[in-house]
Amino acid sequence: MTNPLHTEDGLLALGVRDRWYALCPSRQVRPGELTRIDRAGEELLLWRDSSGVVHVQEDRCPHRAARLSLGVHMGDRIACNYHGLQLDGDGVVASVPGSPGCALEGRKALRTFPAQERAGAVFAWFGSDEDAAPTPLQVPEPIAGGDWDSFLCYVEWDCSHLLSVDNLMDPMHGAFLHRNSHTMFSGKREAVFQIRDTDTGFAFEKTDQRGVNFDWSEWVDSGGLQSVTLDIPYPATAGPGGPFTIVACVTAINEHQHAGFFWRCRQVQGWERDSWRFLYKNRLEARHWQVLEQDRAMAEAMPDDAWSRENLYQHDIALVRLRRMLRAEAKRQAASRAERRPARAAAR
Repeated sequence: MTNPLHTEDGLLALGVRDRWYALCPSRQVRPGELTRIDRAGEELLLWRDSSGVVHVQEDRCPHRAARLSLGVHMGDRIACNYHGLQLDGDGVVASVPGSPGCALEGRKALRTFPAQERAGAVFAWFGSDEDAAPTPLQVPEPIAGGDWDSFLCYVEWDCSHLLSVDNLMDPMHGAFLHRNSHTMFSGKREAVFQIRDTDTGFAFEKTDQRGVNFDWSEWVDSGGLQSVTLDIPYPATAGPGGPFTIVACVTAINEHQHAGFFWRCRQVQGWERDSWRFLYKNRLEARHWQVLEQDRAMAEAMPDDAWSRENLYQHDIALVRLRRMLRAEAKRQAASRAERRPARAAAR
C-alpha cells in the first residue's frame, strides 16, 4: 500500500514536509511521563529528559516495532517494555539488556524529530530528508515575547486542517457567522477584497474598511513555519494594547482531524500587561471561546467533498491562491520522493 506521505494528495491532507509544526501545548508533556500523539501523518512519542528538554521521536521500537509509548521513562533514556531495549534522546540504542554488545548498541536506529518549545507549545521539524538540518524556527512577532503578551488556546477538531486554514483566510465570515460577537457586530456586510504580497506570504484585506471587523488576514510562511495572523478591533473597555491580534497554526492529526493553536495577543508591557491579563481571564476569554465554538461547529459540519461542490466568488480569491500554493508544493515534494526511491532501492 502506498504511503500517503509519498503522494500529492496525501501531503496536501497531512501537511507538506520541510516545515515546523506545532504539536501540543507544552503542559501536555509532563516530566517522567511518555506522551503519545499522532501529527501530520506520523505516530509520535514525546518525553522530557532529566533536564526538562523535550524529545520528539517515532513511537516505534527499532527492535520489533513495539510502541515505545508503552515503555518506561528512565530519566535520560526510554526503555521498550517488550524486550527492554533502551534509547536516548538522539535515537541511539544505549543498551540491549537481553543481548549486551549486539550490533544494535550504539546505533542511531530511531527517527528523532528536531524539536523546540516556544510560546507555550512544542514544535517539531518534519523534514523530507530525515538527516538534513532544519530551517531555524521563526515564530511570528506577537508570540515571540518582547513587547507582546499572549494566551494560547488549543483545540482538536474533527475535520481536515485545510478547512481551518480556509476559515482563517476568509475575513468576510466574521460579519455573518460572528455577527453577535462583542467585537464583530459592526461594519459592512459587503466588501471588495485585494491580495497584497508580503515578504513572507500575502495579506488578504478589504479595500474599503479597516479596524472595524475581521477585515484582513495574512498568510505567513517564515522559517519553515506556516501561520495566519489577523486583527480583531477592540473597544476601550477591553483594556490597553490596541487591536486584539490572533496568531494561528493548524496541524493535521490525520486526514479528518486536526489540532489548532490560537495565540491571543496584545502589545502590552508593565502595568498594561497585568491589566490585560486580568481582563482577559475574568471577562474576555469566555467570549472568545464562544466565537471559536461557532467556527468549530461550522467546520466540523462541512462534508468531506466540500471543495468539489463549491461555487467560489471574489471573496474567495485568497483561498484559491493558497490552495494552489499548497498543492504545488505537495506535488513538488511527491515528485522529489518518487525520484529518490529508485536510488535508495539500488543502495540497499
